[in-house]
Amino acid sequence: MASFNRVVLVGNLTRDVELRHIASGTAVAEIGLAVNEKVKKGGEWVEEPVFVDVTLWGRTAEVASEYCSKGSNVLIEGKLKLQSWEKDGQKRSKLTVTADSFQMLGARKGGNAAQPERVAVNTAPARAEVSDAEVPF
Repeated sequence: MASFNRVVLVGNLTRDVELRHIASGTAVAEIGLAVNEKVKKGGEWVEEPVFVDVTLWGRTAEVASEYCSKGSNVLIEGKLKLQSWEKDGQKRSKLTVTADSFQMLGARKGGNAAQPERVAVNTAPARAEVSDAEVPF
């Protein structure tokens, strides 16, 4: 049976980007994302936020740290990852998203909100160019 692990989210950052570097020098950023979900309560539609923790790596993490802050509207594409740990003798776990691509949908940090800026960063591996002569069929 085939499996597919893909998540696409659009929401707002719940806090400023937390950038750090691991021992190899690679940048890692942790962000919180609030995604509003419309649900019907008592005959009326209301928005309820869903909170998601997202991890960004490499240049994507650096760009997010430079241009985004709490409240920034972003689009995230990535995959779900289950994180497990033990605290005070109790096993705990949570689902997080590891981002493959990241797109800012609003104004830059400190920029003019009247002129939104769209900047996309994709961390997916580059595809090699293949000519027709190289295709075996």
